[in-house]
Amino acid sequence: MLLKGAAERGAKRIRVHILTDGRDVLDGSSVGFVETLESDLAKLREAGVDARIASGGGRIALSDLTSYIIQHTSSELILRIDPRVFQCIIHVLNCDNDWEVVKRGWDAQVLGEAPNKFKDALEAVKTLRQRANDQYLEPFVIVDDSGKAVGPIIDGDAVVTFNFRADRMTMLAKALEYEDFDKFDRVRFPKIRYAGMLQYDGELKLPKKYLVSPPEIERTSGEYLVHNGIRTFACSETVKFGHVTFFWNGNRSGYFDASKEEYVEIPSDSGISFNVKPIMKAVEIAAKAKEAILSGKFDQIRVNLPNGDMVGHTGDIEATVVACKAADEAVKIMLDAIEQVGGIYVITADHGNAEDMVKRDKKGKPLLKNGQIQILTSHTLEPVPIAIGGPGLAPGVRFRKDLPTAGLANVAATVINLHGFEAPSDYEPSLVEVIDN
Repeated sequence: MLLKGAAERGAKRIRVHILTDGRDVLDGSSVGFVETLESDLAKLREAGVDARIASGGGRIALSDLTSYIIQHTSSELILRIDPRVFQCIIHVLNCDNDWEVVKRGWDAQVLGEAPNKFKDALEAVKTLRQRANDQYLEPFVIVDDSGKAVGPIIDGDAVVTFNFRADRMTMLAKALEYEDFDKFDRVRFPKIRYAGMLQYDGELKLPKKYLVSPPEIERTSGEYLVHNGIRTFACSETVKFGHVTFFWNGNRSGYFDASKEEYVEIPSDSGISFNVKPIMKAVEIAAKAKEAILSGKFDQIRVNLPNGDMVGHTGDIEATVVACKAADEAVKIMLDAIEQVGGIYVITADHGNAEDMVKRDKKGKPLLKNGQIQILTSHTLEPVPIAIGGPGLAPGVRFRKDLPTAGLANVAATVINLHGFEAPSDYEPSLVEVIDN
């Protein structure tokens, strides 16, 4: 729609910077998405619009940016688009706050510089996939016959970015918008007209201009509990820290009440793939949680253990086994602490990954390629478990049996109930009930 809409409104030159996924969609799907995108661009060229893919790479190897940027002057519009737009899956920027990753994206998309040069994007993706899967695809730029990049961002362009993960988009927004910027050497800072599809950070007002007002997520469970006096501790390592803070609080940075909250971020390993050190920071997270539990200063401790997800995405099964064992060890540390203080635990996940790392046909049988089982690196779609227990759980509390389609949305009311409060009436219903014996 962006491509078509831009052309209909007079854009004569369009450049698309693609990023491949293989994580939230199947690995290898990049080829089909690029073919679809190239077909749409060809139709625009038939209509007299100079529309081409300009650069690309994997979401981790290049910039971990699954984002959209439109740059436009009266003569040029450059769209920076993830080919997954055709599947309505738009995700991710930089999980671990690693500015070197963002710099690789900047080099390819703004400076037109990358270690791999091709004249055709489909050829680039197919060639580079021989060395890496979609998420780790090496950066590439598309060049003309003289070897010059066909579409770097330049002065006078108009830029629109959009991404459903606001926290991840903020880093790129800073690089594009801040004149005073010291995270890496941008070499040049193009004077562009820039807007986001949304405003990604309401407190930083990033970006200043945006197309759609961001959704207001109010009365989250975290806000509800803090305002009712629940003292809260949240902890994870960098790659999932936002999941227990920013996302948990409704895409909101900072504390609701600093006197009742404490957030601890443990720096993730950087510069290596997660399968190299699959234990990640599980034990450190557990140690911080244990300390918080035993301190008696908090009523709720929430953590995220990213091992199964982040290592599972690498496709390394042996490393994923190590990752899951590390997560198990961390959970035991925290459960032992809960036992000591007479508390309650709630354990769940937002999606699957490590429990099935094999691509399967419709009958559930493993898919083979050249006689080898094909590894699955994307999320699985099976229901996730939830466990609730601990010595503090009141007698008679049990799971309800009248919620056959319950999901993550029901966890919020459940946690509120376990704290002894009645959840707001417009929340999805609690997963538990009390049976009076």
